[in-house]
Amino acid sequence: MSFPSWRVGATLTVALLVAGCASSTGGGAAAALQPYRMEVVQGNVVTREMLEQLRPGLTRDQVRGLFGSPLLTDIFHADRWDYVFTIRRQGAAPQQRRVTVYFASDRVQRHEAGELPSEREFVASIDAAKVKARTAPLELNETQLRALPLPVGRPAAAVAAAGPASAPQRVYPPLEPDARP
Repeated sequence: MSFPSWRVGATLTVALLVAGCASSTGGGAAAALQPYRMEVVQGNVVTREMLEQLRPGLTRDQVRGLFGSPLLTDIFHADRWDYVFTIRRQGAAPQQRRVTVYFASDRVQRHEAGELPSEREFVASIDAAKVKARTAPLELNETQLRALPLPVGRPAAAVAAAGPASAPQRVYPPLEPDARP
């Protein structure tokens, strides 16, 4: 029984694409096939410094100028504004913060807020360049150094004579070729 050449070509193409995805992402084919998750940001960012400016007696317009328009206003609770902020980013834990401002006679009476970050802390928490990746340490301990193979041409007796506390001396070629003429 023979297979048509187009079927063999299509099968090889699919196999190569899946193998390429698996090797380029490091997470296998399943990681390569995960859908893109869009960044979702909702609400108003309220930082610790902004909240420190909120004082009893401020008008609604002054609060709107300080925090922006509230995310939630309710006709059944007209004396309450809710500022809710949420952010969901791929590769980072979701964040949610809430500040509630209560009014009496159109003036701030009190507020409730959870733990709020400073402006610097907030920027650091959303900075895409600082994706936390686990990296291996750049130094080896004594046990790891001793486990390395000896360089070619160095007798084991010379290493033993150097003493147990010292690591074997290794000579490595330069990383870049000599550019001198």
